[in-house]
This record gives sequence, C-alpha cells and structure tokens, in this order.
Amino acid sequence: MNDNTKVVVALLAGLAAGAALGILFAPDKGIETRDKLSESLANLSDSIKETAANEIDKLVGLKDKVVENIKTKVRGAEEEYQDDLEHA
Repeated sequence: MNDNTKVVVALLAGLAAGAALGILFAPDKGIETRDKLSESLANLSDSIKETAANEIDKLVGLKDKVVENIKTKVRGAEEEYQDDLEHA
C-alpha cells in the first residue's frame, strides 16, 4: 500500500470511530442509536470496498504496463539476436 492509501484508510477508520462514539453518546433511544451505528458501519464498509477496488485497478494497470514493457524488451532482444545471427 502506498502512503496515500494508508492515509485514506486511517482517515476512514478515524471517521468511523468518531461517528460511532458520537452516536453512542448521543441522547437518542437505543434502537435509534443502533440503527445509526449500523448505517455508519455500512457506509464505512462501502468506502473500504471502493478504496480497495480502486487500489486493485491501479495494481492491474501497473501489472499490464510491466508485462508490456517486458514483452517489448524481449522482442527487442530477439530482433537484435536475429540481426547478430544474420551478420555473423
């Protein structure tokens, strides 16, 4: 995980913890508090899933670039080898 991702995850965790504490100490009825807490946790879950999906997409893109770079270098080496064989 890169530094930006760590910051986002930490921010989301802090936000969830703050929301949970705020809800627990709010002067609402128990059922209302549980409903709010459940909704906050569902939102956090969605945020984490979205962040994870974005990071996976970035990794897939990076993998594709690396694979293409390796293929290009291998093709270049093969062409150079063929040229060397033809001129030998």
